[in-house]
Amino acid sequence: MELHLNRVDYIQVGVTSQKTMRLLPALGKKATQKVAIGDHDGILTCFGMKKGEAVPVFKTLPGQKISRMDLGGAVGTPQEKIFVCSGSQVRGFTKKGKQFLTFEANLTETINAMHVSGADLFVSASYIYNHYCDCKDQDYYLSGDKINDITCLSSENLTHLVPVLACQDRVLRVLQGSELSYEIEVPGPPSVLELYNKDGGEEILYGTTDGKIGLVQIGEGSAATKWEIDNDKKKGGILCIDTYDIIGDGVNDILVGRDDGTVEVYGFDGASEPTLRFDHVGLYLTHLIRICIIILNVLIAIPLPFINLQVHYFFQYCMKCTDHSAHSLTTRVSSLQILSIEGQYGTLQAYVTPRLQPKTCQVRQYQIKPLSLHQRTHSIDQDRPMNRLSLVGQFSFAEIHSWVVFCLPEVPEKTPAGESITFYFHNTFLGTQLEANYCKGEGHFRSDNISTISILSDVLSKEATKKKINLNISYDNNDDSVSHTLKMIHPKLECQLLLAKKVQLIDALKELQVHEGNADFLIPEYRNILDESANLLEEYKKQPAHLERLYGMITDLFIDKFKFKGQNVKTKVSSLLEILDNYDLNSLLDFFNEA
Repeated sequence: MELHLNRVDYIQVGVTSQKTMRLLPALGKKATQKVAIGDHDGILTCFGMKKGEAVPVFKTLPGQKISRMDLGGAVGTPQEKIFVCSGSQVRGFTKKGKQFLTFEANLTETINAMHVSGADLFVSASYIYNHYCDCKDQDYYLSGDKINDITCLSSENLTHLVPVLACQDRVLRVLQGSELSYEIEVPGPPSVLELYNKDGGEEILYGTTDGKIGLVQIGEGSAATKWEIDNDKKKGGILCIDTYDIIGDGVNDILVGRDDGTVEVYGFDGASEPTLRFDHVGLYLTHLIRICIIILNVLIAIPLPFINLQVHYFFQYCMKCTDHSAHSLTTRVSSLQILSIEGQYGTLQAYVTPRLQPKTCQVRQYQIKPLSLHQRTHSIDQDRPMNRLSLVGQFSFAEIHSWVVFCLPEVPEKTPAGESITFYFHNTFLGTQLEANYCKGEGHFRSDNISTISILSDVLSKEATKKKINLNISYDNNDDSVSHTLKMIHPKLECQLLLAKKVQLIDALKELQVHEGNADFLIPEYRNILDESANLLEEYKKQPAHLERLYGMITDLFIDKFKFKGQNVKTKVSSLLEILDNYDLNSLLDFFNEA
């Protein structure tokens, strides 16, 4: 069923955080539908809808930034009491705006996630989870990575309330009291959780920062993944998710909001997995960092003449500006995409200047890590040929962990509990993998890409030297890993070479077509290039310097292979480039083996 929705603006508020707007339940057919919103000015605004117009209900005075909102009430009654978080404080308001609760959680950090269920209050601040009942401490849990969201399950099949934490390390943690019951691995860092059925049940929807959506069923001792939706079109990360039977067919549809301004509606249409019924690009102000590609989205209601970048490392980028109009509000969206090169790291500073008087400028800083194309994963293929880097020295667990944080993304800044830790990563561009295992005085790193080992060795040595710590470094390299990596690069390189070849032929073929009057005399392959010329040029434009990037990876692989053998082969790089210009995988493998 096709769905048609239109945007309508009702009210304007200040800048808001994630999950700070709630729709209050409407009791009775003639009841006014009410909406509560909390903003960064600390103002809680509640308005109702009457004859299609927004009618103010109440508005609080400014105060500390509101970071979260939830609805609550006695179990079995309408959930129409409004709870908001500001700093480490939780306040409660009636639907008419009367404050009935002020509760100080006495946390050292700001509450960033909250769930209310009857007399139970569940909050989290970065790594710490707390459960209160009637404002008294009940449970406490220290997470191994940052907590992004929290929800709580209750159903006839569960003997107790089950809190679920969405953690940055791609895991949903299911708790029982103050103890971890079990973990659920998800395909990306979960950013938001929502109950699939508001009246209870055991199913939870989750959204991830890299744009994936899934549904899991929670049990007492284990969970089952019902379905997952990938983000093949590389849309924005998930900021909010909810369910409502918007079609009126008796089945809940899934409503999704992304951080690039996209609003989506997924329905089931009799299938077991949801399908996209509607999407619309709206207005939103956000900036985000993705693994391997940094996307800076700037959305403002004034002209944006330029974005100035100051960088202390090399990168490749493309920039596009598009104008969107919605009613009387004209907004320019500037999207800057940057693809970093591993081994070259530093700080990216973006200076964003709107066309306003007096002149203002907002500065954003982004740290580019040495292994910036890597992201966390739950496991790796142990059967691949692996290279090994081992470090031994007089360093603490916290010191070597800080070095790993400096080198790799998605590693929690907080030193893990216990005496040792193991992290797994995969390269988002090549698909190679990395295992990091370390403890006090010792670290072991394994990868099927010898260039990854080389970068780690150089950076970790520099970091240890800054601390005046002597390292005993040893290597155990596998020559089979080099040919393995080349074979992983091969499909990408072959595709780019073919694309570049076709693009080079387009102008000549068009000249021939004009000279002859038609393209009937050309062989089918060339006619196909002419027919697809617009798509080929567009694809080539989207991937600037892609071929040179692959050449650089192969060159680094060649130099790194022989560096560990104590040989300098930089004089042979020109011969390597000649082979790449006349590319053949077997010839390339022979060159690596014979050099």
